Amino acid sequence: MLRRILTSPLIALSSLALMLLGATPAVAANETVLYYDDGQAAEYTSAVSSAVDVWNSAVDNVRLEPVPDGQHAEILIIADDDWPRAHLGPVRPGGQVTVWMGRQGTAEGYDAVRIAANELGHSLGLPDAKLGPCSSLMSGSSAGVDCTSAEPDDSERSRVESGYGGGSAGQRDADGGILVDRA
Repeated sequence: MLRRILTSPLIALSSLALMLLGATPAVAANETVLYYDDGQAAEYTSAVSSAVDVWNSAVDNVRLEPVPDGQHAEILIIADDDWPRAHLGPVRPGGQVTVWMGRQGTAEGYDAVRIAANELGHSLGLPDAKLGPCSSLMSGSSAGVDCTSAEPDDSERSRVESGYGGGSAGQRDADGGILVDRA
């Protein structure tokens, strides 16, 4: 009887202890976890968080997580006064790319969540798809300021899935070039 009474609280305390110690969640066999650091994202931290949620819901082979203290971030996110841009990935665990959340984009009326999702898409290996429709996340600024769609389309999801299809091994290395998302 005593064992039944204590089991649930012990399980809850164990889970809490793991969470407080910074234990990472279980990872599926083919899933690559990439850590991002938005400590320099300034006013864009909420947009970055929303864009991360978009990508984590859209793909299964890669998951973006906030960098735990003392760990290396594969994706560094920085706010600056230029135009939004990012290194072209796909970034691999232990590597590093940068996303710049340039304020010129939002100053001209572009949606911050769409910008963040687009720039994270570059980090995941997707190039621009210029003069694309609003339904294509990677059409970036060419879709116009009225476009707020932050969801990758089927083709974009498929390319990210195949780029990380072998788990952390993946299939190809990062390009490393910087893509400026100017129409």
